[in-house]
Amino acid sequence: TLRDDIDIGRGDLIVRAGEEPRVGQELEATVVWMNEKPLQIRKRYVIKHNSREAKAMFTAIDFRLDVSDISRHEASQLGLNEIGRVQLKTTSPLCWDPYASCRTTGSFIIVDEATNETMGAGMLLDPVA
Repeated sequence: TLRDDIDIGRGDLIVRAGEEPRVGQELEATVVWMNEKPLQIRKRYVIKHNSREAKAMFTAIDFRLDVSDISRHEASQLGLNEIGRVQLKTTSPLCWDPYASCRTTGSFIIVDEATNETMGAGMLLDPVA
């Protein structure tokens, strides 16, 4: 029970003062792609972040990670079992923390908007300055 009468709903967060999460629509993440259909730039997906959903689009793939030697490679898409650093934009703001600080508010699942297939998973990162 809360002392004050406030309007909150599914997907809203209650946090301590001074521990507010980041809020934004333009995000940077590491993505693990888990579907045979490749991740495509500018294709619409749904992001499931905690109990909230938002439509999203990947705007850039910064690089694909080669796990055998941890080298970075240019990529225009990510295929099955590939890992990459990406930029994405959501249609509504998400309240999030970097994955390194909080796994719960720092992770998300990627779903194909048309087929409802799970496509991959992501870990939110602090933006690179």
